[in-house]
Amino acid sequence: MERYVGIKPQVIKKAVSVSIEAHKSPGKPCLVERKVPGSPSQVIVAFPGSWSLDDWFVGDSEAKPFGETKIDTKRFRSLKSIGKDVVATVSEAFMARFLRILDDRSTFRAEVTKATEKNKQIIFAGHSSGGPIAMYATVWFLEEYARSNKKQTSRPLCLTFASPLTTDRTFCHAIRREGWFDCFVHFVMKLDIVPRILLAPHYSAAELLQEIPRFSNPHHKADKAKLALLFANVMKNASCVASHAACALTESKRTLFDTMSRFIKLSPYRPCGKYVFCTETDRLVVVKNPDAVLQMLFHSLQIGSDTELQDTAVASLKAHWRYKDTLRKSSDMYNVVCLENLPELPLSSDNTTDIGAPLSDLNLCIPARLCLRAAGESEKHKADNQNTVLCKKDAIKKALRKLDDYRTTCKTDGMGYYDAFKMQEEEEDFKANVKRLELAAMWDEIIEMIRQEQLPDKFEAEREWLELSTQFRRLVEPIDIANYYRHLKNEDAGPYMTKGRPRRYHYPQRWREHAEQLERDSSGESCFWAEVEELNVAIANKKPWKEIENRVLTLEKNLRKWYDKKEVEKDVFLEKSTLVKWWHTLPDYHKANSCIKELIPSLKSQTQQQAGID
Repeated sequence: MERYVGIKPQVIKKAVSVSIEAHKSPGKPCLVERKVPGSPSQVIVAFPGSWSLDDWFVGDSEAKPFGETKIDTKRFRSLKSIGKDVVATVSEAFMARFLRILDDRSTFRAEVTKATEKNKQIIFAGHSSGGPIAMYATVWFLEEYARSNKKQTSRPLCLTFASPLTTDRTFCHAIRREGWFDCFVHFVMKLDIVPRILLAPHYSAAELLQEIPRFSNPHHKADKAKLALLFANVMKNASCVASHAACALTESKRTLFDTMSRFIKLSPYRPCGKYVFCTETDRLVVVKNPDAVLQMLFHSLQIGSDTELQDTAVASLKAHWRYKDTLRKSSDMYNVVCLENLPELPLSSDNTTDIGAPLSDLNLCIPARLCLRAAGESEKHKADNQNTVLCKKDAIKKALRKLDDYRTTCKTDGMGYYDAFKMQEEEEDFKANVKRLELAAMWDEIIEMIRQEQLPDKFEAEREWLELSTQFRRLVEPIDIANYYRHLKNEDAGPYMTKGRPRRYHYPQRWREHAEQLERDSSGESCFWAEVEELNVAIANKKPWKEIENRVLTLEKNLRKWYDKKEVEKDVFLEKSTLVKWWHTLPDYHKANSCIKELIPSLKSQTQQQAGID
């Protein structure tokens, strides 16, 4: 087991034991275990679960049938798709529970601080509805300590048992992009309904949820007919989610189901992290592909016939309370199989292969295995696309060098890169335009792959591509803006920044701001020319100074900042540049106090001359 998930078996057994013990103290924010067998450098922080419907769903169940909400990016800055600027979705009720624990500055924060000061690795754990709290706590810790570099600490681990799904695809994308995916390990009993239950809306899940705690008593006598109906409703919703996801994996966009799904609200929740499926034969099956996990959550709990429905429904609730016994029976957890190389998964039910028996244990029929293959092919396709993009890197660098050389030659005439390109009077300007178009085409292709989720999640965070995209943005966007205003596109389409700016610049700017933890829209050093052009238009149209003063002050302040950080080139302040000409049209009293006045050539030379006379 340690080989596949990086955690010792005795630690897993202790974590599930403490997680279930935490249920006995629902009034406490968490239960802490400092004595971890064989791991003195680890501390387990387990969160209790709750069966109150208010702790599972909040708000209007009709408006939000799955109880979802957008993540608070002030607390969780990483939980978004950076380029697309899409924020992750989580369960509102579970997140509210975690934030109450977090804001109660007693037990939880004190235990975390104590563990980090002693250089202990924290294992956040939870059984059932304690699982989502453990997940959110882990991400909070990673944001608070790892990403902020507040203190050198061991990366935390998150161990959940029977946890419902409470995070969406964007959440998982962000976790993988940040390199945190391996921190999360989830154990799921093959028959347990709870990990699937939030694939169904509030009205389908609520009644079944109230039945589950009664099964903690092994002698509980259930109403089988009632449970069968509730169970079937949940699995029908799970079927819709799994089928929709399978269509996306196989690119079957024009199916009847895809048309119907436009009118059926599906659960936003998806798996995130490594999953360990526990079978009735005490075999443990590790799955790392989130798309494959979703398919397995549905297909492994399929019923062969209607006569099995009642028994399976009862078994699915009993299984929820058997994690401790099951993992204890697994001895040292040597009977472990990891589902890798999914595209080559066998379709036959031949149990003589190493992988055949585990697949049969999980009831994975041929359609299920085809879905797993598709999940693997999707991941392989992303890796192949990344290799294709890598092949373009040298061509991108070569074209950027050509434009950089062109920029250098433009400095000699006192006009600068932006204005020389905008005038288009020399053959070199034409050649630069060809390079601009070549680079735009290459980056448009890359950005479209990212937008369509056809590249690995880590791509947006790779340092080399971050640096290359920043260089591209700073070198190419100014002449894209020059081209836009040269052809007066602003008169037809509107200002460049609101109507004309392509994704190939939006995405890299957001990547840099995220990587360097900058304020949103603070890295606009490649597009300030658009504001210069718009202010030029405003002045030409005799717009009152008071109406544009704040915009001018903001532009000057940013230019000063970017100049001091060497994020804009000195050629923007050459005597014949559009910027300098525009600046000279501003009121004298404003120029006298401008923060960029010493960067403007004529004022700078006048100041030097006056200093010489004095």
